[in-house]
Amino acid sequence: MPTVFARDGENFEILLKRFKKKAEKAAILSDIKKHQRYVKPSEEKRRQENAARRKMAKALRKVKNNPYA
Repeated sequence: MPTVFARDGENFEILLKRFKKKAEKAAILSDIKKHQRYVKPSEEKRRQENAARRKMAKALRKVKNNPYA
C-alpha cells in the first residue's frame, strides 16, 4: 500500500495527486478491477489469444507501411 506523508505547508490537492500517482504506479486499481469477477480459464485464454492476434496484426501493418523495410 503506497503511503504519502504531508510536507510542511503542502496543499491537500497536491498530497492527493502524489498519492494517486503512487497508487497508479503500484497498479492497485487495475488489480482491483481484475479481481472484481471470476474469469473462467478458457475465457482468459481466449482473451489472451485475441490480444496476441491484434498485436501481431499491428506489427504486420507497421512493417507493411514502412517504406524503408
